[in-house]
Amino acid sequence: MSTSARRRSGAQFVYEELLAQIQDMRLEPGRRLNETELAGALGVSRTPLREALRLLLAEDLLEQLPTGGMVVRRLSTRDAAELYAVRARLEALVAAAAAERAGSADVDRLTTLLRRNEALAGLAEGAMESGHAIHLEIERIADHAWASRVLAQIEGQLARYRRFSNASPDRRAAALAEHRGIVESIAAADPASAGTRAEEHVLAAREATMAQLEVSLGQ
Repeated sequence: MSTSARRRSGAQFVYEELLAQIQDMRLEPGRRLNETELAGALGVSRTPLREALRLLLAEDLLEQLPTGGMVVRRLSTRDAAELYAVRARLEALVAAAAAERAGSADVDRLTTLLRRNEALAGLAEGAMESGHAIHLEIERIADHAWASRVLAQIEGQLARYRRFSNASPDRRAAALAEHRGIVESIAAADPASAGTRAEEHVLAAREATMAQLEVSLGQ
C-alpha cells in the first residue's frame, strides 16, 4: 500500500470514529477539540487526524474558532427545525416511491422490523435504533438515488437530534403507531397515503425534538 493510500485509510478510520462520537454525543456539543489528546486516544498521527477534522468541518459538524481551534457544533432549535423540514419532504418522497415498488418480500421485511420496533418501544435507545431501521429499509425499497444522497448528507446532523424525539414514552408509542401506518400504506401500494403519513411522522418527531431541545438548552 502506498503512503498516500495508507494516509487516506487512516483518515477514513479517524473520520468514522469521530463522526460516531459526535453523533452519539460522546464528543458533546460545544466541546473544544485538542488534537494531541485525540491523536493519542485514537492511536494515530496528526496528519490523518487533521484530514478527518477538515472533513467534519466541511460537513458543519465542527466549527472553526477565530483562534484556529475547533469545537463540536452546538445544537440549536433553528437547525433542528430546518433539518426536520427537509427530512419530512424527502421521507414523503421515499415512502411514496417504496409504495410503488414494494414486493411481498419487502413488506415481510418491514413487518419484521415493525415487530422489533414494537418490542423495543419502551426503551429510548432501542426505539430510536429500531425505528431508524424501518426508515432505512423503506429507503432501500424506494431505490431513489438522489433522495438517498441528500438524506445521507444531513444524517450526520440529524443523528444528534434524533435521540431527543424518543425521550418521551408517549412519543415513542405515537412513533410506533405512525411507523405502523406507513408500513400499512406501503403494503397497500398506496403512494399518496404512504407519503402523507411519512411526512406527518417526521413533522411530529420535529415537534417532540424541539420541545425536548428547548428544555435541554434552557430556552
